[in-house]
Amino acid sequence: MKKSIITLFLIFGISVLTLGQENNSIPLIEVQGNASRKIAPDQASFNIYLSEKAINVSTATSVLNTKTENLANALKKAKIKDYKLIADNFSVNINRIQKGNNWIDSGYVARQNLQIITTSQTDELQKIVEAIQSAGDMVFNLQFEVSQDQQKAIEKTLITEALLDAQNQAQLIAETLGIRTIRVHHVSFEGGLMPVAKFRVTAESTDAPLLKPDGQEITKRVFVKYTY
Repeated sequence: MKKSIITLFLIFGISVLTLGQENNSIPLIEVQGNASRKIAPDQASFNIYLSEKAINVSTATSVLNTKTENLANALKKAKIKDYKLIADNFSVNINRIQKGNNWIDSGYVARQNLQIITTSQTDELQKIVEAIQSAGDMVFNLQFEVSQDQQKAIEKTLITEALLDAQNQAQLIAETLGIRTIRVHHVSFEGGLMPVAKFRVTAESTDAPLLKPDGQEITKRVFVKYTY
């Protein structure tokens, strides 16, 4: 068995060494293609975290459900044109508190995450803030972000432009050096993060103006090896 394992390691080592020597013997032109675009976030996300403590599970859950229903009704009453209210990560756990060196059970705590997603503009955002305020004592985080549809669309465009940029560079190098034909040997990508701008707004600071972030530049890089 030991001899078999040693033999396998030797074969693997020889293969890696041979592959490395083969790559070194291949003539290569290595280029980096770049593409960039300025893109503006096209949706806003209000993230609300609810927590309610009570002596029993039913009371904690009931109060939490009431807050969620109040928010849903307030949003409907505000007649906001475009929004989605998403509720997830609901949980109920025993509420443990520390007294001295001991931990004791003190009722239950129910938790719920709420998210309001909208593509509406500034005036509609203010209506959402007012709806959240009217629904009860809620603290929220406002985040501007790029939707998945826009991310996919811009990523395809950036990859195409970056590959064309790499191709143009390689062809220029080949023509300058008198190389007649080149072909792709290897391609790798480096992704750029999509722009996300976050603003923390609490129930006590909603008088502050809601700002829409400016467009941010995102980039895509490709690394291409051409052989000839």
